[in-house]
Amino acid sequence: MEESVKKMDAFFNPRSVAIIGATKKVDKAGYVIFKNFATNKLRGVFKGELYPVNPGEDSILGFKCYSSIKDVPGEVELIVVIVPAKIVPSVMEEAVSKKVKAAVIITAGFKEVGNVDLELQVVAAAKRGDIRVLGPNCLGIFYSKTGVDSLFLPETKVLTTGEDVVATPRPMPGSIAMITQSGAFGVAALDYLTGRQMGVSKFVSFGNKCDVTEVDILGYLLHDKETRVILAYVEDIKAGREFLKVARKVTTKKPVVVIKAGKSEAGARAASSHTGAIAGSDKVYAAAFEQAGIIRARDMDEFFDAGKALAMQPPALGKNIGILTDAGGPGVMTVDELELEGLTVEPFSDETSQKFEKLKADGFILKIAATHNPVDLTGSVVDEQFEISADLMFQDTEIDGIIFLGLHHMPGLREKYIDSVAKVASKYSKPIVMCDIGETEMALYTRSRFDRLGIPSYSSPEDAARAMGALVKYGAYLQRNNCAEEYIKDFVEKRTKP
Repeated sequence: MEESVKKMDAFFNPRSVAIIGATKKVDKAGYVIFKNFATNKLRGVFKGELYPVNPGEDSILGFKCYSSIKDVPGEVELIVVIVPAKIVPSVMEEAVSKKVKAAVIITAGFKEVGNVDLELQVVAAAKRGDIRVLGPNCLGIFYSKTGVDSLFLPETKVLTTGEDVVATPRPMPGSIAMITQSGAFGVAALDYLTGRQMGVSKFVSFGNKCDVTEVDILGYLLHDKETRVILAYVEDIKAGREFLKVARKVTTKKPVVVIKAGKSEAGARAASSHTGAIAGSDKVYAAAFEQAGIIRARDMDEFFDAGKALAMQPPALGKNIGILTDAGGPGVMTVDELELEGLTVEPFSDETSQKFEKLKADGFILKIAATHNPVDLTGSVVDEQFEISADLMFQDTEIDGIIFLGLHHMPGLREKYIDSVAKVASKYSKPIVMCDIGETEMALYTRSRFDRLGIPSYSSPEDAARAMGALVKYGAYLQRNNCAEEYIKDFVEKRTKP
């Protein structure tokens, strides 16, 4: 691991943290952020030393408060800065004398509002002290394993009950890393990932990118064993050539899904006023992403859906997809969307077709069932038919992945198919994604069961098809770089067995 990458570890695994601007005022970001660390310290999650810094306080939440970072008795590896913008340069000067390693500057009011010189002062001080800086104008870091949490999300009340709850719950640990130039989008992403029970390895909000950029974070996550997939929201990329160089290294080991905002002229202007982003040709970005093996999402749904599929399933090594369904209409919708994605739904091999015909002849499945791809077992389907059919489809060498449309409404289904299909899928290195249409309790339950068993589930055929499209795109990229076999072998060895 390069030394520059090792330095990034101070953001995620600091032995000591000082919160500059910590306060007792509960409606202030300084209180919320310090409380995050203090709570995690008391719970035994954050194991480092914790120091609140505020000249106007003696103690905060039982922790002795210091007037300046220079007064802190021990070393300080990481500082989180939440003071007015005009004070930040002097804070950074003190951090230099304290030999701080990393700084998260939450404070806004720099380049994004025209105060370029103020931001340059911060950068100059950081360079003198060899301090890595995240921000300014950002949310910073969330890493549940070590208790680093600089998210200033205040507590709120549920209006119907009056109960205090956290505005945006923290996601459970998982294999998806989320990096974002927009703090607000990051908050929304955390809320989404938490609600969908999609686990997060690390979360990084980098704001104005005065020092640490997506290049640094990608380089760090390349070596992070907890991260399997990287989701990134970006508005601009500063060092294009360096980004491509690092991205190519990362994407042969871990898929990267990007949503690029500021595509239109008006969007680019909005991005500039938001984080000081510099507009660039969207066609240039599109070409760069494709060259680097980055999967570009068209919208938020595709962004999260692709991340979910890539985290749970191995990539596909071809574009011919098998469809297994108990409802003809959704099957046709899936075929349409797959074709729009550039994928195919070709008939099975003669051997597989003969096996399905024998199942019909034996009365195991109805003679009226369609079995040439898509396989439509009709509304009379029972659990065992799904299990056996899925197994036959996985065995077919001409099928590169399966979309399973297991609509729960059918009277013959008894939930056994959920576990049995997952067990069948675990025997193979081909991907499978699942769709169950509906928003009732049973539909939500069915999809969550599949998710927990490692099969990504979706609520529409289109979403499932686009998720499979991401698996095909990534598989094709790995094949072009001669590393698909190694990636899939490693993925299959590490995935959770149902």
